[in-house]
Amino acid sequence: MIPVSEPERPPARRRDAQRNRQRIVDAATKALADGRDLVKIETIAQEAGVGVGTLYRNFPSREALVEEVYRSELARLCAMAPRLAADLAPPAALREFMRRYQDFVATKRGMAEALRAVIASGAITSGQTREHLNGAIDAILAAGRADGSLRGDVRPGDVSASMAGVMLAAADVDQAGRMLQLVVDGVTARAT
Repeated sequence: MIPVSEPERPPARRRDAQRNRQRIVDAATKALADGRDLVKIETIAQEAGVGVGTLYRNFPSREALVEEVYRSELARLCAMAPRLAADLAPPAALREFMRRYQDFVATKRGMAEALRAVIASGAITSGQTREHLNGAIDAILAAGRADGSLRGDVRPGDVSASMAGVMLAAADVDQAGRMLQLVVDGVTARAT
């Protein structure tokens, strides 16, 4: 018996499917950023302008959707670092990256319960997250080392661990902002 392969989807249908998937991720991201839970998947499908079947074809479980939102937001955050380093002075780029990290963490709080299940399954690890963040931070630190505005002895892992610690310890958004600025100040090179 000759195996039958699925027919190739026309490019327009593939683009529609990709667009629908992205709309679902965007709707879920917005819901989580607004502090809403993803209990009602039907609401996410409606906000994305797709049917529930389309949502479940792309994300067979709530956890799968949360995992994709997390990965998408982390990738978006980390992709900003080289652009920030190119557009801003390195200390300002680092501070802006930290501000956006703060927004990322706020989105994660909205998905905390579902994210715990994804982490418990091993689909996402803290090591993977640190690796992505460290690469992004290193792009900014490298720019700062090159122009002398950031200390040359600072390691990306130390900065990412400091950022995580601030977000865990801060009582509110304002305090987190002040504490992250202290991290930037500590990384900034001083004239001798």
